[in-house]
Amino acid sequence: MTEAEAPERRAPRRRGAAESLASIVLAFESIIAFLGGLVIYGLKALPEPIEPWWGVVAGSVVAVLMILTGRFVRYPWGIAFGWALQVVVALGAIFVPALLIVALIFGGMYGYATIKGAQLDRRNAQLAANPPEQAGTANGD
Repeated sequence: MTEAEAPERRAPRRRGAAESLASIVLAFESIIAFLGGLVIYGLKALPEPIEPWWGVVAGSVVAVLMILTGRFVRYPWGIAFGWALQVVVALGAIFVPALLIVALIFGGMYGYATIKGAQLDRRNAQLAANPPEQAGTANGD
């Protein structure tokens, strides 16, 4: 295939700060969600009629959903679904109270990632639309 016949390559889509930060937090939290499921299984923390192995299943499902949600945080519904997953992790504290600490830490990081990332994206869009007059000012002052 010659250069003229080669298909034109699209430039990769530019990801914003909110999307990047939120997907990173969800990816790391997915590991903790899986490990939380193992803890629920190991402690046999589920009520009597429910088999303990359902803890591993629940942790695995939440972990996979977090990884998949990381791909969709560019949409408003993806951010909202990420918040719903934070609530699910917090509800795990019913069975293992230590998961409440995990929910608070990662919920705080997810909140910071989405809120501060959106602020950075707005600032970068504003700077792209109105570049500073002096080339030597990197922070836009």
